Amino acid sequence: MAETSFVLDASVSLAWAFKEETNPYTKAVLRTLENGEAVVPAIWPLEVGNGILMAERRGRLAHADAVLFLTLLQALPVVVEQETPERMLSEILALAREHGLSTYDASYLDLAMRRGLPLATQDERLRQTAARCGVRVYTANRAKGHSSNSDA
Repeated sequence: MAETSFVLDASVSLAWAFKEETNPYTKAVLRTLENGEAVVPAIWPLEVGNGILMAERRGRLAHADAVLFLTLLQALPVVVEQETPERMLSEILALAREHGLSTYDASYLDLAMRRGLPLATQDERLRQTAARCGVRVYTANRAKGHSSNSDA
């Protein structure tokens, strides 16, 4: 297993594609992947792909830039954990209902809960829900580029 493992959500991943959306947190999470590994739920590739497609359609991202971004993203140490449709429509749906989340956000929370990993997200509602569920929110040491896992 990598030195640092965490669950990565699409809000952080997509920020890397847009200069105006990157910030110290998203940059630090990306640096962590030099020696770490991100784990993502099965929905992540579709969610990121849809974000890129919508950015292209709205003129925020040129097709060539989208292709370059996706190529770079695929080179990162990101492990996609597959899930059965039955589990998606039972446990993850129930978690979403219980906490007022979308099923997409609940899939990240569920993965972090099951794997005992911190969750890297910029979504404030998801951060708050994670904290209430006892899931650590991933923090990255911005000064040195090293990671730490702390409570929210």
